[in-house]
Amino acid sequence: QVQLQESGPGLVKSSQTLSLTCTVSGGSITTNYYAWSWIRQPPGKGLEWMGVITYDGSTYYSPSLKSRTSISRDTHKNQFSLQLSSVTPEDTAVYYCNAEYNWLTYWGQGTQVTVSS
Repeated sequence: QVQLQESGPGLVKSSQTLSLTCTVSGGSITTNYYAWSWIRQPPGKGLEWMGVITYDGSTYYSPSLKSRTSISRDTHKNQFSLQLSSVTPEDTAVYYCNAEYNWLTYWGQGTQVTVSS
């Protein structure tokens, strides 16, 4: 079974770049047809899909975040990463990494990131 674990700083200053990594175990990020996403949930709000990197390295981003978001991967470490630039306190949220394969979905436990003003 695929397991995901987010890691990264819990506190980021405004205008800086937020960087998170998702370490995957129990499966390879290059396995055909898997999609690896970043999703966040601001306090008191719903889930917001940020972007995805697919098994073949293709990336797609939310239009509202595209100008500030970059998702990359390290196939040797079996990790994929998120970078969100020019953060503001509105980017404070619990950030989740997520894997989808056909009808299966796997989630990391989430990591709280607070952006200080």
